[in-house]
Amino acid sequence: MENKIRIGITQGDINGVGYEVILKTFAEPAMLELCTPIIYGSPKVAAYHRKSLDLPVNFSIINSASEANHNKLSVLNCSNDEIKVEFSKPDAEAGKAALDALERALDDYRKDMIDVLVTGPINKSTIQSENFSFPGHTEYIEERVGGGHKSLMILMKDDFRVALVTGHIPIREVASTLTKTLIQEKMKIFNHSLKRDFDIGRPRIAVLSLNPHAGDDGLIGVEEQEIIIPALKEMAAKGLLCYGPYPADGFMGSGNFVNFDGILAMYHDQGLAPFKTLAMENGVNYTAGLPIIRTSPAHGTAYDIAGKGVASEDSFRQAVYVAINVFRNRHRDDAVRANPLRKQYYERQDDSDKLKLDTVDDEV
Repeated sequence: MENKIRIGITQGDINGVGYEVILKTFAEPAMLELCTPIIYGSPKVAAYHRKSLDLPVNFSIINSASEANHNKLSVLNCSNDEIKVEFSKPDAEAGKAALDALERALDDYRKDMIDVLVTGPINKSTIQSENFSFPGHTEYIEERVGGGHKSLMILMKDDFRVALVTGHIPIREVASTLTKTLIQEKMKIFNHSLKRDFDIGRPRIAVLSLNPHAGDDGLIGVEEQEIIIPALKEMAAKGLLCYGPYPADGFMGSGNFVNFDGILAMYHDQGLAPFKTLAMENGVNYTAGLPIIRTSPAHGTAYDIAGKGVASEDSFRQAVYVAINVFRNRHRDDAVRANPLRKQYYERQDDSDKLKLDTVDDEV
């Protein structure tokens, strides 16, 4: 029981569907057999959501993550302020409460009191403050606990994984932001995550073009010829299995994406619009590249249905599953690397076969 994975869960925006999907997920007793869930938020707010939505779930109130019971859902109070829940309303106080919960969870992560983090949906406008001037969770978490590592946003459902070269930036800035170095940086993070986090030995990565029809040989854009293709060739020469650039419309429309372990899109909506069309209900947002394991449901605050009791918890439940699986995969990978088997091979350079021993370097 003591070895259960400790999952820190941030409440997100209290006027959205965050608490609804969290409480619905852990109303299922089997979930408590997989992990020790700790909600960073407000017991009063959690109780209000439970009563308003008539949810059959119990929780314990704790003051420290160390007090979490391994057989119960726990709620850790992160704010001394009285917070009023107003379903569907963007509110600065709700934004502050979301940030308070996130900061407390990250502080506990630094103290090794939680193993992974699952974040509830936030309102990116109301959470802005002196302490949070970021376009989203991904950038904030990279800054706070990234340890100098660069993050990569991956939206995933089972074997369908879409990563982004550029994230939360205006469309007008995408082309000028793209560089060969940036594309290669994201490809390297993606490849490493597919290996370490998802246990894929030789990942196949498809790379999308920036321009329609992959630029039509420069007729409607030169980024493919000048930036993307050179980046692919250099990474392929280093052993990374990368293919493209593929025109985004035909690639997704034809179903070609099923032949790859990951798809790297050039910008946010290029990758996420088709992903959410195909996999919104069970989709998971995963932040790759960082020491911390962080997942989130693929949906937002869903103000349009907040407080109505109709929000599906499927995406949040999958976010919990992914966090657990990645944690286990990383531990297995660490164990293998701690006791590596050396690769044996014959080097035929003269008349005799000479047995060589070498270590396997699978980093690209």
